[in-house]
Order: sequence, then C-alpha cells, then structure tokens
Amino acid sequence: MPNLKEVRNRIESVNSTQQITSAMKLVAASKLRKAQGAILQLRPYAQKLQELLQGLSATLDQSDETVYSDTREVKRVLLVVVTSNRGLCGAFNSNVVKQAELLIHTSYRDAFDRGDLSLYCIGKRGAEYFSGHDYPVVKADLELFEKLDYDNVLSIAKGLMQDFAEKKYDRIDIIYNQFKNAAAQVLLTEQFLPIPPPANEGSSLNADYIFEPNKEDIMRELVPKSLKIQFYKALLDSYASEHGARMTAMHMATDNATELLKELKLSYNKARQASITNEILEIVSGAEALKE
Repeated sequence: MPNLKEVRNRIESVNSTQQITSAMKLVAASKLRKAQGAILQLRPYAQKLQELLQGLSATLDQSDETVYSDTREVKRVLLVVVTSNRGLCGAFNSNVVKQAELLIHTSYRDAFDRGDLSLYCIGKRGAEYFSGHDYPVVKADLELFEKLDYDNVLSIAKGLMQDFAEKKYDRIDIIYNQFKNAAAQVLLTEQFLPIPPPANEGSSLNADYIFEPNKEDIMRELVPKSLKIQFYKALLDSYASEHGARMTAMHMATDNATELLKELKLSYNKARQASITNEILEIVSGAEALKE
C-alpha cells in the first residue's frame, strides 16, 4: 500500500488537473455557442445556394461561365485538410489525418506516385503531421482560425478557384469535420472543384424559374459567390466541431478525474487508518512491555 505522502501528492495532482479540464470545458462551451450560432445561421443559405448552382450548371453548355464545372481527366489533385491549431479535442484531428492518408493511398494513389498530389493544410495539427511525414504540403495556413471571418476566407477561396481555372489542379477536395451537435461530428470529404452535379438528376432547374437578365449572367455572378460560401461553411463547420469535440473531451476528462479522486481518497483513508492502527499497536505493545 502506498504511503500517505504519495497518496496526498497524487490527490493534489489530480485535483489540479480536474480544475484545469473543468475550466477548459467551460471555455470550449462558451466558444461553441458562438461558433454553433454562426454555422446554423449560414447552413440553410449555403445549402439552398448550392442546390441552385448545381441545378443551373446542369442546364448550361460548357463556356467561360462554367469553367468551375469543367470535369476533366483527374491528373493533378489538391486536398485541403482542415484541422485545428490546438489539441485536447479527442479524435477530432486524428480522424481528418487518417481520412486524408486513406485517400492519398487509395483513390489518389497514382497521382501521389507521380508527384501530382498536393496538400493544403489549414490548421497547425495537420500541417505538423504531414510536413513531418514528408507529404507534399504546398501551403499551410496556421493563423486562419485565430480570426475566422468571411473576409479572411475569401482570399483562400479565390486562390483555389484561380488554380482550378488555370488548370493547375484538376480536382480539389476538402476534408473536414461537419458539425452535428456538441457531442458528435461527421467526417466529410467534399468535392469543392469541379462543381459536382446534382445528386438528383431530376432536380435541375426547369421552366419554373424566369431568369433575368439570363442564365449566363446569373451564372457569372452566382458561381464564384456560391463556391466562396461553400468553402466558408466548411471552415465554420470545422471550427464549431473543434469546440464541440474539445468540450466533450474535457467533460470526460473531468468526470474521470472525479472518479479517480474518489478512489485516491478511499486509498488515502485506508492508508491513514492502517497508519493509526499501527501506532496504536505500538503504544499498546510498549505499555505491555513496561508492565512486565
């Protein structure tokens, strides 16, 4: 049985850890409320805009206005990997990294072997992992989540769209965690470019809509805006998911610390009781010896 000093030290250490994890849980919960509000407000607009864009793209012939829906042979691939800057959020980052590696070594194995696959890492955790394992990281953005707003995301989305339009890449995918609720996230691999066709072919825009001035002009305005919104939505999803995952992880860590404290206090009381019993026995033995 450990001595009293050892148990006391462990109790102090676990109690200190419990206070830290509890504080981190409260901070994550506070940040989550703001991030959750942002993504829940944007999501309906982004989804409707994407449906409109896909339906409109399906009705147009290939032209300059539909360069972002230009489906060509996939030779050069860019994977945008979205992780967090900080840890202590459970499997949030490792799931994204594993999914990216799975895609690299399965779906895009040929491109990777040819040297035609590149990674754009948003978030420090993903950038550190892939750079440390000699993957082709062409760019890493480590500051975006420090101030995540539409203006900051806009320049990144424009750059990706330009790279695709100039045929630097034939396909761009985004790997991120979609926010479901505070305790659950959905890992997604989403095709960013070219614009994917409608999931339901029968849902394309028909004569129910009257276009003014015409479809081409609308497409010219709608496509860039929709792509930027979709990219911004993915980052907001990831940001909300990060705080949800961290809040859940810290909640579990706090609960585990509470259970461990109970066990340690019980162990301490047993050790203390044994120590007192030994002292009593020594006193009794000494008294008996004096009588003799």
